[in-house]
Amino acid sequence: MTLSLTAWSLPSCTLQEAADISKALGIGALDVGLFYRSALDKALILTDPKAAAAQLGGLGVDIPNYYHLFGEGLDGQNLALAGTLDQNLKDLRQVLTFADAAGIKTVFILPGVVNPGQSRAQAFAVSCESLTAMVDLAAGFDATLCIEPHVHSFTENPTIVGDLVAATGIKLALDYSHFACLGYRQDEIDPLAPHAAHVHLRQAKMGALQTKFAHGTLNFPAMFATLRDAGYTGALSIEPVHQDYMNTLFEDVLTEIIALRDCYTTWKGGQ
Repeated sequence: MTLSLTAWSLPSCTLQEAADISKALGIGALDVGLFYRSALDKALILTDPKAAAAQLGGLGVDIPNYYHLFGEGLDGQNLALAGTLDQNLKDLRQVLTFADAAGIKTVFILPGVVNPGQSRAQAFAVSCESLTAMVDLAAGFDATLCIEPHVHSFTENPTIVGDLVAATGIKLALDYSHFACLGYRQDEIDPLAPHAAHVHLRQAKMGALQTKFAHGTLNFPAMFATLRDAGYTGALSIEPVHQDYMNTLFEDVLTEIIALRDCYTTWKGGQ
């Protein structure tokens, strides 16, 4: 396992500045996405993915993951919304072409929300159809496709996530904080570890998607061991944020990044 840093953890930084901070902190890897000052050009990815990939060549860091959002916001063009599959598959083909050209190993997308008029079970069924087709498409590319189960999606329960994985074969961008804030114990989340293709690190507790490292309930050394024992060898992407979503506005992001980095390097040094 190796560390990475999410570019959206540093919302005021350019992409190059975020990459330089990652290098300065001894991390040397950066997850990229479509948010804040470091945002990639989504239109270019969808129209000329190889040109978009070429723009990342000079960053000087590894790029283990790209976070793609199909529509605008959590609910736009989401996977559980009927009628979106054809366009999403067209977009996904371009996204995976971009990832392969840039040497990005994993792409994560969101599973979908409970749309107007739907139940959680109906959202599951539509998303399952979408993901089955997407997993089939992704089999023709080097990059691994995965979803991040998140607060406000229909996948707010580890059991539902396990059922979705079993039904579709999709891999996970696993973030324990999205379950911990809803009150799930860490050992209730652990069974998802064998399905992880990418991992996010952020301290959390019941009722708070993000909190200071010393104030949260997630036991990171135990998490690292669980992932290792499950055979996980990918990136552990440090993801404290400063944004309105779920009131994650009050932590010193740089201090939290360093605390998570030091926690992992200390644990790794003891192996």
